[in-house]
Amino acid sequence: MDYVERVLQTVKEKNPAQDEFIQAVTEVLNSLRPVIEANPQFEKVALLERLTIPERIVTFRVPWVDDKGNVQVNTGYRVQFNSAIGPYKGGLRLHPSVNLGIIKFLGFEQIFKNSLTGLPIGGGKGGSDFDPKGKSDNEVMAFCQSFMTELYRHIGADTDVPAGDIGVGAREIGFLYGQYKRLTGLYEGVLTGKGLTYGGSLARKEATGYGLVYFLDEMMKAKKDKIKGKTVVISGSGNVAIYACEKVQALGGKVVALSDSNGWVYDKDGINLDVVKDIKEVKRGRIKEYAEVCKSAEYHEGKGIWTVKCDVALPCATQNELLIDDAKALVANGCKYVAEGANMPTSLDATEYLQENGVAFAPGKASNAGGVATSALEMSQNSMRLAWTFEEVDEKLHNIMIGIHKSAYDYAKEYGFEGNYVVGANIAGFMKVADAMMAQGVV
Repeated sequence: MDYVERVLQTVKEKNPAQDEFIQAVTEVLNSLRPVIEANPQFEKVALLERLTIPERIVTFRVPWVDDKGNVQVNTGYRVQFNSAIGPYKGGLRLHPSVNLGIIKFLGFEQIFKNSLTGLPIGGGKGGSDFDPKGKSDNEVMAFCQSFMTELYRHIGADTDVPAGDIGVGAREIGFLYGQYKRLTGLYEGVLTGKGLTYGGSLARKEATGYGLVYFLDEMMKAKKDKIKGKTVVISGSGNVAIYACEKVQALGGKVVALSDSNGWVYDKDGINLDVVKDIKEVKRGRIKEYAEVCKSAEYHEGKGIWTVKCDVALPCATQNELLIDDAKALVANGCKYVAEGANMPTSLDATEYLQENGVAFAPGKASNAGGVATSALEMSQNSMRLAWTFEEVDEKLHNIMIGIHKSAYDYAKEYGFEGNYVVGANIAGFMKVADAMMAQGVV
């Protein structure tokens, strides 16, 4: 049994109920085999064992009082996974599905995603099983203040800088930041995704979606192709999906479908983004309302968005939403490009099927890194007490995504996997972290 196989076996034995974490580790470590074989010194210092065990896990209770005066209790998490190249950096997710295994999978992915940006940020992730949907502003504030009352002990501008994720938008970041400031007396860049009036960055809201399309554009250019004239399907209708849709449309593509956790809409005339923004960003409504406004659209309950014929598929909702049958449907309908806007939205067997059938596939750790890259740019602005223009931030983001594509493409080619962005991104992200870990000794 080789080194990679032994580490994978140990990870499975020690984390038996954490399927998403095991899936993420398996995907990364298997693609690193050529690098591990070429660098026997990694085994001597147990580098993979240290890479797959978080430096620190904080689990805590979060009691809060709802509008009826009842005490509610949730569980909070912060996984500080790896700080070899910088302070821990990664979002906070508020969703009923959150558990330790999901937070560990997200934190592990974040190590490589952050490394790929070329910026000095390590990997971390956090969140809670609290569901902000249907809660009043007062209830969300009560939860966020209680959550931060414990979390503040473990974070800081040069220690750990959380951001938003599913369920954590501008409202939640504001409440969390206010409580951090109240408890510490510090006005510092400890959270990213802040409002523009108190240290936030222009283009942060758009960054993950824009970055995804910038990466897609580079991937298509490598094949002498372009977005203009292409039919695109995007799952989700949150921040990432909305701004991926906006950038696709700006580059001449036609987005025909969006979804949420209840169902999906298909609009043969192309998605009207103003209507989507009103439903999702203003009214906090459901995507089915789109079909009530746009008569050219049809709404379908449940899953099935990947049966829509398209040239490009952008899964931007949540983990493991694009499964093997979905991959088969996409291939059968002539899809040529899949780029992940969410974290690990494609299952391992679906990823392999897409690649085996000639679909150019971009893994989330590369293609959705625009969000955390712009978060790091927000940290820079906070440290310098500056605010860059939208155009300045967008240009830096664009260049970062071009750089990520080049790194992933070049590393894949160097190790004999030309065009395989999964292998290329994993190796590119790993090498920087591995070099830093080797330089810093056994810590």
